[in-house]
Amino acid sequence: MDNSSGVGVLDKAALVLSALESGPATLAGLVAATGLARPTAHRLAVALEHHRMVARDMQGRFILGPRLAELSAAAGEDRLLATAGPVLTHLRDVTGESAQLYRRQGDMRICVAAAERLSGLRDTVPVGSTLTMKAGSSAQILMAWEEPERLHRGLQGARFTATALSGVRRRGWAQSIGEREPGVASVSAPVRGPSNRVVAAVSVSGPIERLTRHPGRMHAQAVIDAAGRLSEALRRTN
Repeated sequence: MDNSSGVGVLDKAALVLSALESGPATLAGLVAATGLARPTAHRLAVALEHHRMVARDMQGRFILGPRLAELSAAAGEDRLLATAGPVLTHLRDVTGESAQLYRRQGDMRICVAAAERLSGLRDTVPVGSTLTMKAGSSAQILMAWEEPERLHRGLQGARFTATALSGVRRRGWAQSIGEREPGVASVSAPVRGPSNRVVAAVSVSGPIERLTRHPGRMHAQAVIDAAGRLSEALRRTN
């Protein structure tokens, strides 16, 4: 089968990236794997390194670069957002409360999708809202499975403790009662990517009067089910 796109330099760059899929390669290894002339293979590998699509390991061999992982994560996020609408709408309808999807962005979390309760008293978090990572059940979820050092830093000034996050990891869900905002309760669960890493948190939130001081008893299972549906969507490759 002819794999030529008609754009020669891109075809050759694709050959280099494909050759690195199986692991680190020296320049000689790239030449052997791609069939490219040595100067061409070197020029393309260095150019791809400039764009962070190729990097070097400790031995100076060429490896796939961090930009590819970033693009892959972005593709996963698009897949997540494409699935989020109907899942959050179903979660809202099942619980009768507003539903949100959060992703971590540095030291904050951002609401990337939401389904609002249609009437009555509700907790409204518009899409695009940036909230603290120091309080709230979704912040607990996005923090609970972090690397120890980042977890320790994140707990400084937080409204929750390391012990609370240990409970979150054990249960697989988090709740908060007036933690982020007085009078508001919420329940959240983790959305996991293909590598099982937590990539988002799905939540329901509303007034404590309706969710009570034990909101997890009412809504944890529904939130876990919604998070599971979103995780499954990220595991599908097409």
